[in-house]
Amino acid sequence: MSVQVSRAVPLKEQSGDARPPVNRSGFDLRTGIYSSVFQLTDHLKVPTDPDLGIASFVLSQFPHPHVAESKLALIDSATNQHLTYAQLHRSIRSLAGGLYHLGVRKGDVVFLLSPNSLLYPTICLAVFSIGAILSTANPINTSSEIAKQVLDSGAKLVISAPEELHKFERIQVPTVVTSRQSKEGNSLSIEELIECGDTHEVHEIKIKQSDTAAVLYSSGTTGTSKGVILTHSNLITTARLVRWYAEETSSVNDVFLGFDFQEMLKAIQVHKVNNIAAVPPVVLGLVKNCKSNDSLSSVRRIGSGAAPLSKELSEAFRAQFPWVELRQGYGLTESCGAATVFVSDEMAKAHPGSCGSLLPTFSAKVVDMETGLALPPYKEGELWLKGPTIMKGYLGNEEATAATLDKDGWLKTGDLGYFDEDGLLYIVDRVKELIKHNGYQVAPAELEALLLSHPNILDAAVIPVEDEESGQIPMAYVVKAVDSELTHEQVIQFVAAQVAPYKKVRRVEFIDVIPKSAAGKILRKQLILQTQRPILSKL
Repeated sequence: MSVQVSRAVPLKEQSGDARPPVNRSGFDLRTGIYSSVFQLTDHLKVPTDPDLGIASFVLSQFPHPHVAESKLALIDSATNQHLTYAQLHRSIRSLAGGLYHLGVRKGDVVFLLSPNSLLYPTICLAVFSIGAILSTANPINTSSEIAKQVLDSGAKLVISAPEELHKFERIQVPTVVTSRQSKEGNSLSIEELIECGDTHEVHEIKIKQSDTAAVLYSSGTTGTSKGVILTHSNLITTARLVRWYAEETSSVNDVFLGFDFQEMLKAIQVHKVNNIAAVPPVVLGLVKNCKSNDSLSSVRRIGSGAAPLSKELSEAFRAQFPWVELRQGYGLTESCGAATVFVSDEMAKAHPGSCGSLLPTFSAKVVDMETGLALPPYKEGELWLKGPTIMKGYLGNEEATAATLDKDGWLKTGDLGYFDEDGLLYIVDRVKELIKHNGYQVAPAELEALLLSHPNILDAAVIPVEDEESGQIPMAYVVKAVDSELTHEQVIQFVAAQVAPYKKVRRVEFIDVIPKSAAGKILRKQLILQTQRPILSKL
């Protein structure tokens, strides 16, 4: 059943806030805006005090001191170490003092490269508490990728896990390691700063919600990595939305895990984990590799994000683990990770291909990319989002910011989708050219630029190829130099030596010419169809 509406709405009529929706989709025909059908309850309203930082806000939510001494806050399943809320609070304050003593001041960027550990949230909140700006990266990134981000962010201090320290050898930025090294090591550690930090006085630092809290890097359609500027206000609102979701779904005391498949299964059983944050390949792994249902006996809910979760995989998971709720959500780095969720498993079951409903405080538009008109339910277009978690902009890139954020604060997501009559979002394709591999984003243009640096490659194009295990894999079409003896494997190894594992080209085909438009734009759809033809001919 579809909702009948009379017309699409020109964008010039939509600059104001949405009026009361005319149906349960949250869609207002007069403005072309979808509004969230949910509201934050009074005790979860976003604080309006302009002089508030994310660290102070988070610490204010900790249990009362007499409870905090015994109530567990964090558990490291790999080491079985744990921290109570009181211990975590003291560690944050001590580390803040230590970092301040090292000369870190408000507005300075601190670059963090470390796998998940008990120290990670401590470091983040300590950095936020002194008004410094946090920038993080994935430890699987290469030295050159790390160097680009450190340089672009303007980092004044690097905090690195000991095993990642070699990636900063050519970077002239002061470095602190997360944990103590051997006796021969001479690097100062975060653990040592925590132990002695409480002896250092921190002068009062005035932090505003409008101040920048973090610069997180997100690949764009051009392939260049852009720093997403997030404010304290963005993070505070996100924290409120996470709490709202936890209360709506009765998951306040759930435990969230880092990921290593076999270790995850062990941790689930040891710690009786009931909530897992996952990506589709993890869900697929559970379906294919969980031989005993006992492995997930304690699990009550899995939230999936980062890439589309297919209807077929959702149904296969539910058939195998009927007691586990499976819910897909949608968000971007540019929206602080938030946008849509499912608050009921019944709705998720009934709409297995959907990403859920807009979170409280969010509005959306579905815009026809040719006409610029806002579209009603069931009409596909580019998804635009608006809300208090939307980024401030891209660091040092006014052109990209202007192309992504319009003058009224709407974020152009680059994703193609639609809403149904119940206000549920469906992402049907990507306007962006990003390849989603194991929950990571791979920019084709970045790999193309790398391929073109090879002396025997004249031209190249990278496309996504659907893959059951990882979602998608990068495939390269390559035009090699005349008389070149370049092989498929040599191309694969050339790229693999210079990028993070998830960015590696997995397939290579040689071609005479890369199809392009008159403007020189690669016609990826032609290559995708060309790749699919051999498969379709066998069906």
